[in-house]
Amino acid sequence: MLWSLKLVRLGATRGFGDGLKTALSASTKNRFLALLSGMGVTMFLQSSMATVLIVTSFAGQSMVPTASALAVILGADVGTTLVAQLLSFDVSWLSPAVILAGCVLFSFDKLGKSKNIGRILIGLGLILLSLNLISEASGPLKHSETLPLVLKPLQNDAFLAVIVAALITWLAHSSLAIILMLISLTVSGVLPASLALVMVLGCNLGGTIAPMVATIKDSPVARRVPFGNFLIRSIGILIAIPLLSLIEPFIVMLDADPARQIVNFHTAFNIVLAIAFLPLTGLVARITEKAFPDKPDMGDPGRPKYLNEKGIDTPAIALASVERETLRMADILQEMMEDTLKAFSATSESFIHRIREKDDILDRLYDSIKHYMARLTQEYMDKTEAQRYMQILTFATNIEHAGDIIDKNLMPLALKKIRNQGRFSQEGFREIEGIHNGVLNSIRAAQTVLISEDLSLARQMVEEKEKIRKAEIEASASHIDRLREGIPETIATTSLHLDIIRDYRRINSYMCAVAYPLLEEKGQIRSTRLKND
Repeated sequence: MLWSLKLVRLGATRGFGDGLKTALSASTKNRFLALLSGMGVTMFLQSSMATVLIVTSFAGQSMVPTASALAVILGADVGTTLVAQLLSFDVSWLSPAVILAGCVLFSFDKLGKSKNIGRILIGLGLILLSLNLISEASGPLKHSETLPLVLKPLQNDAFLAVIVAALITWLAHSSLAIILMLISLTVSGVLPASLALVMVLGCNLGGTIAPMVATIKDSPVARRVPFGNFLIRSIGILIAIPLLSLIEPFIVMLDADPARQIVNFHTAFNIVLAIAFLPLTGLVARITEKAFPDKPDMGDPGRPKYLNEKGIDTPAIALASVERETLRMADILQEMMEDTLKAFSATSESFIHRIREKDDILDRLYDSIKHYMARLTQEYMDKTEAQRYMQILTFATNIEHAGDIIDKNLMPLALKKIRNQGRFSQEGFREIEGIHNGVLNSIRAAQTVLISEDLSLARQMVEEKEKIRKAEIEASASHIDRLREGIPETIATTSLHLDIIRDYRRINSYMCAVAYPLLEEKGQIRSTRLKND
């Protein structure tokens, strides 16, 4: 059963991860929509823990506020109860047909969504089979003389029963699996229905432990969401335990079937929690902020901040993480570019050392991104995700190359100018400054194009690239004219001037490369500038 649930979750995240990510991120501006999106995504994934970890990764990257993330989780907990409702019906006879359909789809398409749909169907079929097997295998336990001795302490101590169920759920990493197992044991007559209801509360608590353990080494922002979920569940359980004896007669009155009693109580408990705490998510978020306050960032700047190890199996989450880390590289390159002009006008070498240190940071971040992306297999990506994979990797590579140009080409030129005590002519420095500002704008625009895929901005980048090419030609011609006029500053810095402009143009070409795939996809660019023969 555990493996089957993982199979369903794997198929859903790999086949539809991008849509799930979009659904979650788009709905977090409104608490009620966040709750509904959490419910829908969890019903699809069949795991509230998976939804918790996804939304926790968003919160850790500051993509989702803590209060909105908690609203998503409230919906996720309701969603997993609805899945339990569906699976609690005896439809084990469907198992062979569902598994067969899954195998056909899995074999039919090795790369597309059909394979992942097949994986989901195989998982669903095996869940139905496992429920039937648990029910059959636990039948003889009804006549066991040892079992009553084991269950008696749990029946006499509700808190002990909650703790035991929570520990089992934590070890299983699936509250849904343990709820379904409780249903099978109750239907078989092995477990008393009253004890099963108490253990349902323990399953709800146990489902919050695994995400807290999984994020124990993450940033304080990421740890707040699982802790907030634990806090909400704990409060609900402490209130429900004393009231359970009063609630149980109504549960029995509603449905005499023990299986329905368990899932109905599980659903009712989570719906009441969602109604009670949805208006209070802001308050709970403030409590978690006090429990896990922000820490000053004193870490290594060359260490990646956003690469999400827990999302490596989900292309949509992994690509979002890489995208944020790549944009962080772009920010560092922008700072380096801003400082190059200061280095050319400075008389001290301190700027040069500072820029070169930033290039070392760029190189280390690029290595981390490269190794992270190497672990992502394109086998589990759809066409859009595979294209995005190459787009991000190419952009990160171009940023690293641009950083190397600044470090290995421009900085030696700045060092040479300082040591030779050279000076640019006023007109020559204005030319350098104009091209420098154009390249700086391209770095900023490239980041926007990567995120938004803005077609008009992509066209503008290519148009500006042509302007910089022409500016380079004009600046070179003006420089030659000044040499003929015998201007001393121009004679002293002639090799520097031409090399700086050339290297600026190379950096600009690397940045503009992000626009071409988008323009080509939309049919907005020619394959060559050559005339037809």
